[in-house]
Amino acid sequence: MAVFEVVFHGQVRADVAPEQARARIGQLFQVGDRQLEMLFSGRRIVIKQGLDQAAAEKYRQAIERAGALCDICPMADSAAEPPAPAAPFAAPATQRRQTSVQPRDEYMAAFKDVDAPDLPIAPLGADMQDSYADPVPPNIDLSALSLAPPGSDLEQLKPSPPPSAPDTSHLRLTDDN
Repeated sequence: MAVFEVVFHGQVRADVAPEQARARIGQLFQVGDRQLEMLFSGRRIVIKQGLDQAAAEKYRQAIERAGALCDICPMADSAAEPPAPAAPFAAPATQRRQTSVQPRDEYMAAFKDVDAPDLPIAPLGADMQDSYADPVPPNIDLSALSLAPPGSDLEQLKPSPPPSAPDTSHLRLTDDN
């Protein structure tokens, strides 16, 4: 059985505005601006691989309805079966790649000599969240606090009474000229 991949180069159909195609592709793949920048960078981006002819054609039609163009390419080893899911992660993160991988384009050729960890993909349905212990509530003393009755106004100070006039009854005015 032949195996194909769907390749996107960031090209837009001639009858569609680039902004409109970009927005539709963003909705189709549910990606944000950063991923759209990568998709429309002009580099060769493999959207999906390991597909049969009919499935690859469905991807092409959906992308063309969104206003962009893509290619369906037979994979290098089309006689092989699609890649099987990787085993659960068991190798330590310090394990390094030992095989020589040919870069698919000149962008990826820049990373040819990078010594990166070989991290496999978790199988479908694997729990990716670390298990955590139940949180311990903090010991806070709330005994000095009280609640205002329902309907009361909060954050309003009571007006202070106006200051009283000073007592001047003991004072006298005299004319000593």
